[in-house]
Amino acid sequence: MSTTPPEGTGPAEPVDPTSTPAHDLSKPQPPAAPPAPAYGSPAYGAPGYGAQPAYGAPAESSKSFVATWLLAWFLGVLGVDRFYLGKVGTGILKLVTCGGLGIWALVDLILTLAGVQRDKAGLPLAGYQQHKKLAWIITAIGFVIGLFGSAANQATIVDQLDTSSAVVVVVQDAAL
Repeated sequence: MSTTPPEGTGPAEPVDPTSTPAHDLSKPQPPAAPPAPAYGSPAYGAPGYGAQPAYGAPAESSKSFVATWLLAWFLGVLGVDRFYLGKVGTGILKLVTCGGLGIWALVDLILTLAGVQRDKAGLPLAGYQQHKKLAWIITAIGFVIGLFGSAANQATIVDQLDTSSAVVVVVQDAAL
């Protein structure tokens, strides 16, 4: 038995610990607290830990497919696409080898376009499904323009070599 009176009552009277105190409904009551979250789940009203994909759907990376594709295309020889994806070790190796003499850079570009390229955590790149067709078309047009430009440049070099002739001047000593 407790000898302390409940708040708001008169003189100290014995209180039965098994009885529940009566609520004073004349006073404003605080709002009921939400239930405690389960272990490992976010607090009530807090944002989730991340977007949870539907069952069976793969989670997406925070890294963009378009950014990876453009970096692989324009700066792939320097390994910038690898650095962007968080693969620092292979990025340094690709930088030192000049993109594996261009072969590694071309392979990475094809892997990115095919949707096989992943970030450091192994997640597929965000936006691949929306942008893959346009990326393939633009890359194909870029390669065709590059081939025609290279052929045209080769032709002008050969034409310049054919039209320019070396002039040989022979100087003879004239005996006086």
